[in-house]
Amino acid sequence: MRRFMMVSALMAGTVLACSMSGQVPRAVADTGSADARIGRLQAMLDRLVRESDIPGAQLVITEHGRDTRISSGVGDLATGAPFPETAQVRIASTTKSFVAATVLLLVAENKVELDAPVQRYLPGVVHGPGGDGNVITVRNLLQHTSGIPDYLSKLDISTEAALRNPRPVEELIRLGLDQPADFAPGAEFRYSNTNYLLVGALVERVTGRRLREEVTARVIEPLGLTDTYWPDFPREQVIRGPHPHGYAMLEGERVDIDAFDPSWGMADGAMVSTPADINRYLMSLLSGRVLPAAQLAEMQRTVSLGDPESPMAAAGLGLLHLPTECDHETWSHDGGFPGYGVMNRATKDRAVTLVMNQLPEDPVLEGDTALEAVIVENALCGR
Repeated sequence: MRRFMMVSALMAGTVLACSMSGQVPRAVADTGSADARIGRLQAMLDRLVRESDIPGAQLVITEHGRDTRISSGVGDLATGAPFPETAQVRIASTTKSFVAATVLLLVAENKVELDAPVQRYLPGVVHGPGGDGNVITVRNLLQHTSGIPDYLSKLDISTEAALRNPRPVEELIRLGLDQPADFAPGAEFRYSNTNYLLVGALVERVTGRRLREEVTARVIEPLGLTDTYWPDFPREQVIRGPHPHGYAMLEGERVDIDAFDPSWGMADGAMVSTPADINRYLMSLLSGRVLPAAQLAEMQRTVSLGDPESPMAAAGLGLLHLPTECDHETWSHDGGFPGYGVMNRATKDRAVTLVMNQLPEDPVLEGDTALEAVIVENALCGR
């Protein structure tokens, strides 16, 4: 598993990790007509589906209020149906950006302080070898600098039975906190899904409402993201709208996991959205339409990922700041989940999201960079 997608994928073992290696992909030059550029992207997407042996993929480019969609492969292997034009998928760790924005709105209302110890909001919860809530701050959780280990490192989801086994959030938090801490709080960056389970618990303790209600009321509804929602688990196990079936390779077999209760991926990865809605969310966020200026500045206040191959790459609060060859101020939060992979890049003016309905087993390389990353980079930069 290579570096960059590792910090943004929910699944700590997915090959989608390879698609953000920390190296800057080479973008195509701005040559030819729009039709020619779309043709090049279509050919690359077809190659990705074919050589990765995944059912299908869809790329959506949003700018000037318009969406350009490019699809390849199928959305349902049983029927051969294509990807729906407006394809809802489980967005996995992209959820974290919505959760971070919700916390920052609470900060703007003086209900949460970023540099306050977690103990203030979750008394007695953060304790054990993995971390001390008297020392770890809210910012540490949001920025993955807490040192709390990732619960996924101790969670077996390698079989269909294990994958479908509901797990209480409290149990998952203990899986992280019962491991030795990775480092002292604030010492470095290391991605851990446990952080966002704790953030979700914090939001619910502070507001007295379910996290899904807060994210919906504060972010989803104000932006008019009509194809985005937080499922009401365990009641809702099938995606509401038109969607490609999600598939996962489990014990050497491709399994259709269309009906799924990902209780082990809640504040760290529960949401459903479309590529177009993800693009609109990211562009709205970066344009100041989600957070007050002071809180957006905090969200974009970064720490290094500590990756010598990509020294400019950095983590904000629920966002990654990524270098690009076309010099865009580009931000992102990808996601990988059993059944779906999501890769996105956004500026204030343009956003690109690529979704797949199966995580590739092995990376397809373009030079030394995963093809997914090249496709997204070219879509963002190849004007």
